[in-house]
Amino acid sequence: MNPLVLYTNPQSRGRIAHWMLEEIGLPYETVWLDYGAPMKADDYLAVNPMGKVPAFRHGAAVVTEAAAICAYLADCFPEKNLIPPPGHASRAPYYRWLFFAAGPLEAAVTAKALGWQVPEGKGVMAGFGSFGETLAALETALTPGPYICGEQFTAADVYVGSSLGCGLLFGSIEPRPVFTAYAERLRARPAAQQADRINEAYLQRNQA
Repeated sequence: MNPLVLYTNPQSRGRIAHWMLEEIGLPYETVWLDYGAPMKADDYLAVNPMGKVPAFRHGAAVVTEAAAICAYLADCFPEKNLIPPPGHASRAPYYRWLFFAAGPLEAAVTAKALGWQVPEGKGVMAGFGSFGETLAALETALTPGPYICGEQFTAADVYVGSSLGCGLLFGSIEPRPVFTAYAERLRARPAAQQADRINEAYLQRNQA
């Protein structure tokens, strides 16, 4: 088997990829990178020219961006049941909400956090339309539950749940009952808890 290698930092979106790897349940290597010079070094820029984490290597294949890493791993290991089968009705919401979280949701939350305002009448130019519309759409998607694709937990939940959980933690997303219940279900997953333990242990070792 080609080795699985995650390049990450515990204070980054790399935690999303870490959680996904724990859900896959196969051995992998973690390469911890500090911000600054280590991420801009030539050897790492050969992996990710953006000089950012996470990045993921699977043999000769390299994938960057947390959502793409989640999707790639689900595709590579379908026996782990983290992606609906081809042709299944839940395949469409899987792709829809995975990339909704990576696109409109992240853009809307970032804009709000940084105080960016979409000018009046220019909402059609922003991929997320408005912050309120984005959260309303996500609430509608999560209301049937228990997961974004119904009864099956998938890689889309890893990404959507991570994005939502981060927003709830830092107060950039209001704690609507549907959001908090969904986030709590996901936090209870052993793989999510293990990924958190790994990252927190690394932080503690390097802050001592």
